[in-house]
Amino acid sequence: MAQLMVVLDATIVNIALPSAQSALDFTDGDRQWILTAYALPFGSLLLLGGRLADLFGRRRAFLTGLIGFAAASVAGGAAVSFEMLVAARAGQGIFGALLAPAALSLLTTTFTDPGERAKAFSVFGVIAGAGGAIGLLLGGVLTEYVDWRWCLYVNVVFALTAFAGGLLALPRPGPGGSRPRLDLPGTVAVSAGVFSLVFGSANAERSGWGAVSAWGYLVAGTALLVVFLGWQVRASDPLLPPRILLDRNRGASFLAILVVGCGLMGVFLFLTYYLQLSLGYSALNTGLAFLPMIGAMGVAPIVAAGLVPKIGPRPVIPVGMAVTAAGLVWLTTLDLGSGYVTGVLPPLVVVGAGLGGAMAPAINLAVYGVAARDSGVASATVNMVLQVGGSGALAVLNTVATATATDRLAGREATAQAVREAALRGYATAYWWSAALFLVGAVVCFALYRPGKVDIDPNGPVPV
Repeated sequence: MAQLMVVLDATIVNIALPSAQSALDFTDGDRQWILTAYALPFGSLLLLGGRLADLFGRRRAFLTGLIGFAAASVAGGAAVSFEMLVAARAGQGIFGALLAPAALSLLTTTFTDPGERAKAFSVFGVIAGAGGAIGLLLGGVLTEYVDWRWCLYVNVVFALTAFAGGLLALPRPGPGGSRPRLDLPGTVAVSAGVFSLVFGSANAERSGWGAVSAWGYLVAGTALLVVFLGWQVRASDPLLPPRILLDRNRGASFLAILVVGCGLMGVFLFLTYYLQLSLGYSALNTGLAFLPMIGAMGVAPIVAAGLVPKIGPRPVIPVGMAVTAAGLVWLTTLDLGSGYVTGVLPPLVVVGAGLGGAMAPAINLAVYGVAARDSGVASATVNMVLQVGGSGALAVLNTVATATATDRLAGREATAQAVREAALRGYATAYWWSAALFLVGAVVCFALYRPGKVDIDPNGPVPV
């Protein structure tokens, strides 16, 4: 439930933005900051949040993150000005960066039986993948039938329920062994680096790639991350120990999660545009249209979880990525007259099955075999890869789609029909690029994953 709250908050506010803008009287240019204010602290503080969970206890970090997230959500729902709403969204991002890695690391350390672990990570994978669509659906219901402020207030229900469950179900930690110290230089470098990448991507989407505020931050962010990785090799207590990244299966899993994060955000964005702007769906009907995709994402991880222990991740996860690519190619055939059942539904289900079949086992393997003292930071890396991949992909794909639509309109009268047709070509181009990314990712992951099955047994050998 905590993970659902964190993920859906990246999209639920999208639906509420027009109503919030009318109520608080801010400009179209300011709208972007409602979204960016959440993404910036969340993405840049994830590794710090994960290490704090390792240092001070995952249960404590989990419960603190829930209360902080709920308090920030109440402040956002009660906002009387644009500045107050932005500050509340930033607060959500800060506490989300503490909450998300604590939640995933608790799964890692709690579920040690191989069968139960596979089920737990299947559920987590579904939530991580489908939370964005659930946010669209819930945002549509709340905005249409209640009030936009409830898109923020609803987090209190999630947070208090998860808090009560955490108090009852999570055991208090006993006296532990040695704990890692906080790597301050590494924390500063990676936080500033990820902040710059997310901020640069947001500026690129708004101002174009030629703006200094876009490419300057992207270059600076890349340089800071290179410095961070170099420091991690030399640091006595690195924030992200190299041993976490150097295992072949784990490295391949992080790559798969990055690709899935890139494609997932693109699917939600452009399908939402298509359903609402091209086919005229309401916000609520758009959310309902995604339900079959969520269902497919729920079934596929169960199948994948049964296959990985038998045949290994090498065929399973790349095949899931290839299936996603096929569904994306299928989406390029949609037109302005496509019906839902015969046109939209089949490729939507294929994409959902592919994403679910790749994401859940990839997340499981990304944190499998990690020492308990590193589980928080390893879990944070999973969330950070998803966040950075999604932010970068949105900027790139939106630029590609916009450029395609502009070229399509060049020399033509900008009638309503022509604009819709041009936008449709832009969406199709974005799907083609996403499909290519998934296919390349599938090939690279197939090469990286070790052949043979993986013995996901806590009493068995741990891969190094």
